Amino acid sequence: MKARATVAAAPDRTADGTDVPAGGSGAGDDDGGKSKKAGRARARGVPLPRREQGGITWRQRLRRDRTLILMTMPAIALLLIFNYIPLLGNIVAFQDYDVYDLGITGSPFVGFDNFTRIFEDYRFWEVLVNTLVIFVTQLVLFFPIPIAIALLLNTIMSTRVRAWVQAVVYLPHFFSWVLVVTVFQQMFGGAGLVAQWLREHGHEGFDLMTNPGFFKFLVSAQAVWKDAGWGVIVFLAALAAVNTDLYEAAAVDGAGRWRRMWHVTLPALRPVIALLLVLRVGSALNLDFEQILLQRDQVGAGASEILDTYIWWTGIKTGDFGYAAAAGIFKGLFSVAMVLGANKVAHMLGEQGVYSKK
Repeated sequence: MKARATVAAAPDRTADGTDVPAGGSGAGDDDGGKSKKAGRARARGVPLPRREQGGITWRQRLRRDRTLILMTMPAIALLLIFNYIPLLGNIVAFQDYDVYDLGITGSPFVGFDNFTRIFEDYRFWEVLVNTLVIFVTQLVLFFPIPIAIALLLNTIMSTRVRAWVQAVVYLPHFFSWVLVVTVFQQMFGGAGLVAQWLREHGHEGFDLMTNPGFFKFLVSAQAVWKDAGWGVIVFLAALAAVNTDLYEAAAVDGAGRWRRMWHVTLPALRPVIALLLVLRVGSALNLDFEQILLQRDQVGAGASEILDTYIWWTGIKTGDFGYAAAAGIFKGLFSVAMVLGANKVAHMLGEQGVYSKK
């Protein structure tokens, strides 16, 4: 035993003959001990402390990011006040809500009776189908146009001409729907400029603003004229990030303008197109309420009624808030399902979509 202890305590000898104590000394011994402990802990699968992992504590993060946190507090407060706290009012969907006498606290609970009324209301399903038809029409006619305009502007070499066209296209985005509908009424109404010009030249005039069969194309044209400029800006920003070396390499390989657009430009736009398409599908039931309401009486409710106007007419205007709240919850759940489905399709096509696949 004594001999064994003596051997353990014997000093180590370096290459030049200097004796070094077996236990080490100073900070190097502490670092070596910590490294050995960390190695043994890592071998056993024990998680290391935050500092040994190279991270920082939450107090240090809070001290480091306090300026950014203070800057975001007003936005978070507005989000809570106007988006999340009002969600508590959805409880009226499960009540026989009386807004005048009983209120939320006094109205009796009726369970899922309001949702049962929705599913048994044939008119609700007709309006839902009409909303989806208008949405698909707008998706087919509206979505490709900003892409085409962005590709056209991207081929213009003059920066001044490109900026002028972009400003002109983007300007209607700031107009209200009242002004947009008024402009279309003055152009394509029964007493509009186009109808008057046709009558002056011996042809029969027309009134597109009161044609029920043309209504879905009319609102699509209005949406294109008003909001196509915003989409152009988004796609031009995506085109600005494309590496110009790809165009030069394609030109060296003999690719013409159309092949460069097909093999270089459009693949660069695919992630942005997929993201905007998923977001657009998520708002399938969220068409512009003001745009439809302004033209509802001209073409009749049969052709122009969408889910928002139907909820407003049968729920809020008649005081049936429980029915309106239940329809709103159904609309939200349907939109979430549409987003998840469209995002799944984007993943199948190899795109990221709204969120990446784990």
